[in-house]
Amino acid sequence: MSSVSPLELATRLEQSAAGLKIDWTRMPTYNTIMAVAAGAGLLLVVALGRQLLARERQVVPESWALAFGALGFTLTVTGLHMTLTWPLAGQGFPFDNIVFGEPALAFGVFLSAAAFFLWKRGDALAGGPERPARVAQYAGPLSLFVVGMGLACFGIAAAGWKYTLFAAPPEEPISGEFADHPMLEASFISTLYVLVGIGALLFPLVLRKPSSRPLTLTVGAAWTLAGLAFLLFGGLNYFTHIGLIVNTM
Repeated sequence: MSSVSPLELATRLEQSAAGLKIDWTRMPTYNTIMAVAAGAGLLLVVALGRQLLARERQVVPESWALAFGALGFTLTVTGLHMTLTWPLAGQGFPFDNIVFGEPALAFGVFLSAAAFFLWKRGDALAGGPERPARVAQYAGPLSLFVVGMGLACFGIAAAGWKYTLFAAPPEEPISGEFADHPMLEASFISTLYVLVGIGALLFPLVLRKPSSRPLTLTVGAAWTLAGLAFLLFGGLNYFTHIGLIVNTM
């Protein structure tokens, strides 16, 4: 999930013959664990939503609180550090703070808030025909922030396409094989942000009309596809990013 501008990519391609070298003491990167945590978080939100919509199905709030708490802590800590350390990567990637840090921080706070609520007041989500209405009451005010971050995801996606972000350098294993086609990875990552944004924009409507099958299916499908992709791509990046570090030390 490395991010480079077209100019930087061209420069790196010119340097590749001599071998690209990166000062990794000035290039901290951990969007690996951020991607894995974000992907798992999206999948778990969808899974919990399905349980809550099954009105008579009992939810074990403590189990969800533990899961959301672990993921929320991971994303909040890494996202907060990346957001407040400007720029985190001192060798040409200042937009990473916005592209990865801020959405991770917001999602981490959402998950942490959900974990706290489920741990302290999870019994309020006991089964029953009125459960969707209770969920809408509790989550309604927060949905405004969710919509705002959905718009942010569309902005990030648009920037990814316009400025050809997210393209990997040739020295990165697997992803670097497509260095001559920067729009490929740019389109892949930007599409994931679009999917997250679609789900976020429709989230308040799902709260208001949980019985609307087209709405719930759209949000569920968008976040499931994005969650799976972030989870798998983040796992893959543990190999590709290690390889990039080894190849550029």
